[in-house]
Parts: sequence; C-alpha cells; structure tokens
Amino acid sequence: MDIGVDISLYPLAEEFAPMIHDFINRLRARPTLKVVAGSLSTQVFGEYEQVFEALRGELRATLEARALVAGKAAFVLKVLGPL
Repeated sequence: MDIGVDISLYPLAEEFAPMIHDFINRLRARPTLKVVAGSLSTQVFGEYEQVFEALRGELRATLEARALVAGKAAFVLKVLGPL
C-alpha cells in the first residue's frame, strides 16, 4: 500500500536550518522514496513499510543529534493513504 506523509520538523537548536536540510537529504538518499520539500513541510511518498522504516531511523537520528538544545525537536506528521 502506498502512502504519503507530510512532515514538519522543528529542531530546538540555534542553528536549525542545517538540521532540517540534513533530515531531508537523508530521506532523499533512499531510492525507494519520493521526497518533495516545500517551504513549510516535506512530503514523503512510497510503500507503507519503506516509508515508516525510513522515518523510524531518520527521526531517531535527528532526535539524537548533539546540536539539539537538551536533545529536543518536535515533529508534526500527517499520514495520507492509501494512495
């Protein structure tokens, strides 16, 4: 089943833009996903299992980033499916 996920990332860090770009680039490195970055959010499209496998790893990597203030970031996810 194909799905779409709309993601907004709010890192609690002084230099937040590089963290957002890094998150998007890591998702784009996965050839099975279609990633569309916009000015307010990023959409990720693909097969359900592949999308959530990618998100599980990349959300964790972002939350574990040393640049976060007290290790915090907020993600807002909206899931649409099946497509």
